[in-house]
Amino acid sequence: MERIGTFRVSSAARLVGWREWLALPDLGVVAIKAKMDSGARSSALHVVRQERFHNEGTPWVHFTVESDGIGSPSVEAEAEIVDERNVTDSGGHTTKRPFIRTRVRLGDQVWPIEVNLADRRHMLFPMLFGRTAMLGRLLVDPAHSYLFGGGNKEVP
Repeated sequence: MERIGTFRVSSAARLVGWREWLALPDLGVVAIKAKMDSGARSSALHVVRQERFHNEGTPWVHFTVESDGIGSPSVEAEAEIVDERNVTDSGGHTTKRPFIRTRVRLGDQVWPIEVNLADRRHMLFPMLFGRTAMLGRLLVDPAHSYLFGGGNKEVP
């Protein structure tokens, strides 16, 4: 581990820009623009509708992901609801949101994350990637963007 200031940095941690293109392969999302936000505890994914149902007694949700609003196709997906938590947005408003587990891909790395489903249509990024999803894996360089793919919607 290397020491930077008073923080210890894992040698496995990768440097990312403050915004990156990610993929959510379990949901069929090939590329989605995300703000890498170490100030946010949880990650949030923009969905335009949610329909809850039960699958063998377990709560699930069917939803539509709009990845960037500028020509990327919408993706229909389903996932088990693993939790419901109160989430406070940047304006200080608290709402109860469903959380799902899925995998994220950034470059050649794939790992599981929890993400809440939210209406982010008025936000600049359809996905907010929070610090719990980054923990031990990523360091954010606020001076750079798209260190893994350049914003061309191609995620390796």
